[in-house]
Amino acid sequence: MKKELKKVTTKDGSETFYSDEYQEYYHSISGAMEEAFKKFAIPGIKPKLKKKSIRILHICFGLGYLSAAAIHYIRKNNAKMDVDIIGLEIDQAILDKISEIEVPNLIKPDYELIRGLAHNKWELHLGRFHLKMIKGDARHTINDLEGGFDVVFLDPFSPKKCPELWTQKFIKKIYDLMNKKGILTTYSCARSVRNNLEAVGFKVKDGPRVGRRAPSTIAQKT
Repeated sequence: MKKELKKVTTKDGSETFYSDEYQEYYHSISGAMEEAFKKFAIPGIKPKLKKKSIRILHICFGLGYLSAAAIHYIRKNNAKMDVDIIGLEIDQAILDKISEIEVPNLIKPDYELIRGLAHNKWELHLGRFHLKMIKGDARHTINDLEGGFDVVFLDPFSPKKCPELWTQKFIKKIYDLMNKKGILTTYSCARSVRNNLEAVGFKVKDGPRVGRRAPSTIAQKT
């Protein structure tokens, strides 16, 4: 029996879904778009704004909110930057929702690139932006990627529900694909996650607190 995705409107008006399979929401119900900006896009990209180009790896692409937030933030702060975004996603059901969800007005022009990606057989070149989606198990698809990533958004379901994408082995693969001083952002502050990040060489610090007391995590490759 196919697991259903239930649409939910979060407190900032943006939509997300609840996964029956994982028994978790895809985004924070305190505000899906707020989370995308404050926990992922801004802390990941702000230190890189002076670069002429940026490569972003978005692990567990889902609805593409994090990438849309990144596009918006870059357009606003360095419109001359060349942007390469690679998304990894295993779940076709959530990708199918990209074409039907409503997004806040703030992000609509940027989300059109995400919709364009979905409608263009998962690769899109538009001006300074190149987006590509690779479908499949991230534990395997990550092995086919070229390195040189400046920013990584790590956004699986929680370590309790999706432990395979929080292991030291998987995080080491991410680390090896990143440039020196590259930044990884994630919503999780679980001790096991931070231990694995530090074990492979990341320098870890607290990220913003959004919708809860616990902080997110920012990790920089040393």
